[in-house]
Amino acid sequence: MFHKVKSVAALPDWKLSVQFAEGVTKIYDVEPLLRKWKPFRALSDEELFSSVAVDAGGYGISWNDEIDLSCDELYENGKAVHTPFDDLLAFSDATEIWGLNESTLRKAVSYGKLVNGVDVCKFGKQWIVTRDSMVRVYGQPDAGSVRKKT
Repeated sequence: MFHKVKSVAALPDWKLSVQFAEGVTKIYDVEPLLRKWKPFRALSDEELFSSVAVDAGGYGISWNDEIDLSCDELYENGKAVHTPFDDLLAFSDATEIWGLNESTLRKAVSYGKLVNGVDVCKFGKQWIVTRDSMVRVYGQPDAGSVRKKT
């Protein structure tokens, strides 16, 4: 399954906090890479290390044209941590993960399948849904492929 990176933040001691689209946060330790791979030694410079950003599309992160990490590396080798934002998904992310259209989720709210204020909440123009609610209404997402849009 593809684990799209939503955000990344540099932490002390060459660690990264990485949030994934499916509502999971992991801490990734970059320090072993500093010792093992020559290009990563440049990250000893705290200013460069702090400049980490998510690549377009969420396929990974990068510091410059020479130093990057894939979303799979970050997900597989990061350590999961609990945050208050775990299991909260933007409608756009939920529809991608479950293979639905956003209109399907908006209709689920209007028909009461997803309860506003319990299962979903709107912040400005952005709807947020809990992962548990998505599983309750639509089942587990396919692990290997995205469902056909309905």
